Amino acid sequence: MLTEKIIVLRFSAMGDVAMVASVLKEFSEQNPSVEIIMVSREAFKPFFDGIDNLTFHAIQPKIIHKGIDGLYKLYQELRKFKPTAIADLHDNLRSRAISTFFRLSGIKIKRIDKGRAEKKALTRSVNKIFKPLRQTVERYADVFRELGFQINLSHKLIPKVQQVPSKAKGLFSDSVKKKIGITPFAQHIYKIYPLNKMEVVIAELSKLGYELFIFGGGKEQEIAEKWSQFIPNTHNLIGNFNLKEELAIISNLDLMLSMDSSGMHMASLVGVPVVSVWGPTHPFAGFLGYGQSEANCVQIDHPSRPNSIYGNKPCLCGVETCMDLIEPQSIVNKIKENLNA
Repeated sequence: MLTEKIIVLRFSAMGDVAMVASVLKEFSEQNPSVEIIMVSREAFKPFFDGIDNLTFHAIQPKIIHKGIDGLYKLYQELRKFKPTAIADLHDNLRSRAISTFFRLSGIKIKRIDKGRAEKKALTRSVNKIFKPLRQTVERYADVFRELGFQINLSHKLIPKVQQVPSKAKGLFSDSVKKKIGITPFAQHIYKIYPLNKMEVVIAELSKLGYELFIFGGGKEQEIAEKWSQFIPNTHNLIGNFNLKEELAIISNLDLMLSMDSSGMHMASLVGVPVVSVWGPTHPFAGFLGYGQSEANCVQIDHPSRPNSIYGNKPCLCGVETCMDLIEPQSIVNKIKENLNA
């Protein structure tokens, strides 16, 4: 019997919402009597498919839920669920407004501690405190703990192979070749490995006989299409599949090569290991994919790293950026090491 209802707020960004899904999977398994109402953008709904006792409620911040009047309307929609608690995993203006409405009606609220001061200490150039911070997924779990629930995160990849979409079955006809997903792009340009060097990586992986699948957003379609045309065994998936289908495809891969971006978190969600490439950001900030190994992070040691939490600031390593200093062969070697283990 469902005894409590928690409204969970996390509206963006894509990778953060995918991390929330990883936490809610384990929370749901460990707290089967709790009903979860997940509030996020409609596009992210596939992340939460298959989680028991979870209802997805879409926020439409540009249309229905715009401005304070729109947020009050969202509050009225959510109030109908009769929640017993609110878990604010976002801590932005919108989530704070929704939380405030509920607090005024006597509902218990707990909010994520983002650890802003320690993140500032990790990224500053003077008196940098270089140490691993609490993982973001644990910060999410802490909110539920503060609400009085027990949750122990396993931090393990749990493979969840899904059926390959019918229009992608031809790409999986060769059952012998190892299959690698590649997400070479990111929201912020400073997190992207130079595309000319990524091309070298893709060409080398192709020579080694791997089957390669390029993922990304609409604006990168042209680049991925070019690679797929002149590099053998390389397939452009951008613009051809929706998010639900992409997750199903990723679940059938042997490995994902990703930046510090949503591709890493999508792979984590379906239990696929990731080799990730890091520039001005760093796994120490707490955003490594759930269950992923820090040993699979490709990065250079430099006293200026990290200088950014979200990758929205340029590298401070000098003439050559920390991304430029990573040799393509080091990425290829890390992938070979994983697939030949």
